[in-house]
Amino acid sequence: MKDKPIFRHEDAFLPNLMAFAYVITTYVGGFALIVSDTIFANILGTFILAHSMVIAAYLIHETAHMSLFRDKKHNQRYAELLLWVTGSSYSHFEDIRNKHNRHHIDRADIVSFDFRPILAQHPKFLKLIKTLEWAYIPALEILMHALVIVLPFIKENRKARRTRVITVLALRIAFFAWLASIGWQVLIFYPIAYLMFMTVMRFMDVHQHTYEVFETLDQPRGPEARMRDRVFEHKNTYSNLLSERHPWVNLLVLNFCYHNVHHDQQLQPWYRLPKLHQEIYGADKSQVLTLGHLAKSFHRYRIPRILNGDPVYLDVKTDEGETFIGVDGVSFLTAH
Repeated sequence: MKDKPIFRHEDAFLPNLMAFAYVITTYVGGFALIVSDTIFANILGTFILAHSMVIAAYLIHETAHMSLFRDKKHNQRYAELLLWVTGSSYSHFEDIRNKHNRHHIDRADIVSFDFRPILAQHPKFLKLIKTLEWAYIPALEILMHALVIVLPFIKENRKARRTRVITVLALRIAFFAWLASIGWQVLIFYPIAYLMFMTVMRFMDVHQHTYEVFETLDQPRGPEARMRDRVFEHKNTYSNLLSERHPWVNLLVLNFCYHNVHHDQQLQPWYRLPKLHQEIYGADKSQVLTLGHLAKSFHRYRIPRILNGDPVYLDVKTDEGETFIGVDGVSFLTAH
């Protein structure tokens, strides 16, 4: 009997092999450059390492949809490896997959709790977050990642995650202590690389939806989850392309920016999305937002966005997205 191919799609071998090789090469190479003795190599390594984590994160997104490998356990094992690369290994892959699938099924941003009203009740802490965000330090994303570590020790229903959190934390501290013994520069340049990584991930997230936030992640799906149909999903989802003229540029984020076609056909792999986008939407730009306007909005509303929740059916195309504030704290890597 002929063995089934390991990848879900017949044309997946070469593009995925290239993506896998890129992550491994840039992750190892980035650290090698960071611990070297020249500042130019340190800076170059910081950018390379940050981008390695970006591509790794979007490969995790592929595994969450089971669009990478045919077998579920292969997707899971590969994702667990990549979670270490992205510094998100405190969460189980199944937690991340569950949260992201709820996002698609419920057509909403699903969380276990909404941090916005809590932040609003603590003005001094909120002021600190605002100050850091003003300086382009992704403080809110840092907080979201930190909560993945903290919540198992606060929420009873997450108690089972405590052993994993403690184990991962100990191993990562040991790993970075070893790296620091080789080159102290890692203590400076790795945090910078990670902040860059979080900034890229957030930039890609904040303008992809005008969805409501529901605190139902730890609950069974309620009747409100069935109120939003495919038409709602399409009209409240946006493709934030880095470049319309040069599709290869969008490979910098593994084509994650072709978001409408991804929501329309979730099992389609990352390397097919540009062609599918063109075939399905063609000259229709009604759900496409351009990089220039998004960058302007990302800068202008970086502080108001902290507590913002855009209304559904916001007419973001009226001014090409300039008043589309966007939403923070919805990364698929933070399973809480």
